[in-house]
Amino acid sequence: MSVTANPAPTMRAMRGRLTGIDLARGIAVVGMVAVHSLYAYGDDGLPTLSYRISAGHASAMFAVLAGVAIALLSGRAPHRPDARSAGIAAGLVARAIVIGVIGLCLGYTDVEYGVVILPYYAVMFVLAIPLIFLSTRTVALLAGVGAVAAPVLSQLVRPHLGTGFDHQLSWGTLLHDPLGTAGEILFTGEFPVFVWMTYICVGVVVGRSELRSPRTAGILVALGAVLTTTSSLISWTILHPMGGLDLLVGVSGVETVDEILRFGSDGWVPTDTWWWLGVASPHTGTPLDLAATIGSSLAVLGLCLLVFQLRGGVARLLRVVTSPLVAIGTLSLTVYVGHIMFVNSDFDVYGPWDGYVRQLVVMSVVAVAWRATAGRGPLEGLVRSITTRVRRYTETVVTDRQDESGRRRERSG
Repeated sequence: MSVTANPAPTMRAMRGRLTGIDLARGIAVVGMVAVHSLYAYGDDGLPTLSYRISAGHASAMFAVLAGVAIALLSGRAPHRPDARSAGIAAGLVARAIVIGVIGLCLGYTDVEYGVVILPYYAVMFVLAIPLIFLSTRTVALLAGVGAVAAPVLSQLVRPHLGTGFDHQLSWGTLLHDPLGTAGEILFTGEFPVFVWMTYICVGVVVGRSELRSPRTAGILVALGAVLTTTSSLISWTILHPMGGLDLLVGVSGVETVDEILRFGSDGWVPTDTWWWLGVASPHTGTPLDLAATIGSSLAVLGLCLLVFQLRGGVARLLRVVTSPLVAIGTLSLTVYVGHIMFVNSDFDVYGPWDGYVRQLVVMSVVAVAWRATAGRGPLEGLVRSITTRVRRYTETVVTDRQDESGRRRERSG
């Protein structure tokens, strides 16, 4: 994938590109709602089809798309330290604070209905700031190294941190146990940022690519398919021909191994043996899990981009059919928060499928109507308004200081 030489594409191209990203984001939202609302296993004790499709993949796509958003916000090119880059960095901090505040305010909710990703998401935005100064090749290298090294280092660190929280991150956990909260966010939580920054790096690389090109979309689909297939094949080889499965059962017990292999884990794997790094189950945070979920994210994003790059009657039909998902994607933060509040309220009196379908209908209707009239979602508007003000203020302050410094050098000279 080639990095575009023009950081300011035409408005027509920009709309087409962002619509494909919104579609991918909408699919991620629907997937996360499915994980929270539908049964994980059927009467036979095996994972349901909805769980196999969405678990681990939807949340990973959110993280990858966060990296894409960071690339777009920073102009799709590496920056030098100047007023503009300072404004971008300040804007990312402001975005992180707003998202983090919203996430912590949802700390009253029950983790059994879904772990709130927003506090983790906020920290990812802050830690992504150095990436805006790095070349695309360097960020890609960090993604590759992180996919392997981060899970290994996590295995070394987590035994010294104790167990994670059994409740949501909230203002209470932050104020009463700040170190424990930091450990939860970085290593022991559902979305351990230390490992998940790999997704952000991948997203930044993708966001700097020529997303208007069908060739790029095709590469994303092909690369995603290769990563997903290869990770599964490698995991099978490690667990079966190489004897990893028997070794895992001997150390951790058949019930634990069976549970993790079928349904995944809570963001990490046990640290009692290194053989755990050979599994590719969802939310295990292993190199193979990262490869599989990065692969699925790239493939879906590539297909979504293709929908808005193809021409003809079929393409127009696909755009009409996917328009509710696009609308949900443009209001993803608002829709996600509304979903979390709903499943934790007395209004959720429905069965899994009844509740899921009703949520999708309400989300689609509200999102389509809001997008057609008001445009940006309410929480999205709040985030944009605050970050824009902070970014402009920072750029003005830095520029004024640079001008004053220049005048002082001229007077002293």
